[in-house]
Amino acid sequence: MDVRTRNNVTASGPADGRPVVFSHGFGCDQNMWRLVTPAFTDDHRVVLFDHVGAGHSDLSAWQPERYASLDGYAGDVLELLDELDLRDVVFVGHSVSAMIGVLAANRDPSRFGALVLVGPSPRYVDDDGYRGGFSTADIEELLDSLDSNYLGWSAAMAPAIMGNADRPELGQELTESFCRTDPEIARHFARVTFLSDNRDDLAAVGLPTLVLQCRDDVIADRAVGEFVHRAIPGSELVVLNATGHCPNLSAPEETAAAIRGFLAGSGGAGS
Repeated sequence: MDVRTRNNVTASGPADGRPVVFSHGFGCDQNMWRLVTPAFTDDHRVVLFDHVGAGHSDLSAWQPERYASLDGYAGDVLELLDELDLRDVVFVGHSVSAMIGVLAANRDPSRFGALVLVGPSPRYVDDDGYRGGFSTADIEELLDSLDSNYLGWSAAMAPAIMGNADRPELGQELTESFCRTDPEIARHFARVTFLSDNRDDLAAVGLPTLVLQCRDDVIADRAVGEFVHRAIPGSELVVLNATGHCPNLSAPEETAAAIRGFLAGSGGAGS
């Protein structure tokens, strides 16, 4: 299957610019980056795509066995980079895509130049000596609710995930994005996401890495961002003044400025 069609790949900016690949989180699609990417299209090759099952991806490509773990999504990323022949890639991953980027970069670091992890969480469930933010019971309740009434779950959870109660239009946009996602695939992806544990993969990252953390995030709080920062050798941590889990929508200018600042420094080409 053609990778560009499978993942609805779009590209803009100069063909010879350093590539920046933006990867969306659960229940979203590439449209969630529309307020951030204009800051990069003048001097970067900007690549956007939809994970299989999201947006305008080819739903017929979805196979439960392939996507039984985040490794399947990481494999898609590597196939995309190979198809477009991209190197020295700046991979910007939001939420679960942060760990997808870590897995892909660890499998083939030759394609990557830097990682930007926006609201990352290597494990959502609390563990001995680790605070993921949710108990096992919390996650089981979340997944049961999602299984029984996906649309109702979306309407209730999306505004909480977005935060910014004073800007209800943001929560509404995320709700609508969730509701556009195929429910069966979304339920499967949610289980894969919220039950994943990628803590041991962080130490293997050998690329310049920026961890972007919102100051108040119900999905991945400060303790999680600080854990990721400590676990990835030489990484940088920037705490945005933004609130909620989607600064690409709620604080796009601050998000873009932090990424550009990183690329001008330790995340620069050839690092």
